[in-house]
Amino acid sequence: MAHIVYRFLTRFFARYGYGAVFGGVMLENAGLPVPGESVLLFAGFLAHEGTLHLLWVIVLAIAGAIVGDNLGYLVGHYGGVKLLRRMRGHVFLRERRFDQAESAVLYYGAWAVFIARFIIGLRILAGPLAGGFRMRYRDFLLANAAGAVLWGTTMGIAGYLLGSSWQRLVHFARNLDLALLIAVLAVALVWVLWARLRRAWSR
Repeated sequence: MAHIVYRFLTRFFARYGYGAVFGGVMLENAGLPVPGESVLLFAGFLAHEGTLHLLWVIVLAIAGAIVGDNLGYLVGHYGGVKLLRRMRGHVFLRERRFDQAESAVLYYGAWAVFIARFIIGLRILAGPLAGGFRMRYRDFLLANAAGAVLWGTTMGIAGYLLGSSWQRLVHFARNLDLALLIAVLAVALVWVLWARLRRAWSR
């Protein structure tokens, strides 16, 4: 399976180059079931081999993630969430995953948009659901951009550092989302605790 993915991505990048990074990431974040994460990891892999430049890979991935999420937000804002609900339980929108994403956006707001960036499946739904539930655009944009910068940089560098072995990269990618999610949650927890301590000291 890994060999098939390797051949497909090699041909994909040979044809579209840097456009594959921007397009693959953008389409996934806009709400389509495109393997944007795999595209970015492979772009980092190719940067290690000298085919692409790592800085451009990261910049285009961040741009694609921001643009894609904003497109998803617009789709949701103008009625796309109703379409998503009709599709719930079909194709790639498993009922449980959709319900988790919907509950997270409603309860956690912008934090859900930020954290969803690091979870396959939820990343696809964050933008449309945020727009559908009328999350304030400024909050969405800030959470979206912050998540895009951290995710794009981390994934691009990960692909580059593991570029000596495609098999190692595939194995690493299977566990990467969980590791990133734990790291993000840990940072968020420290930030919240620090904010509360500062408020307590200032009284």
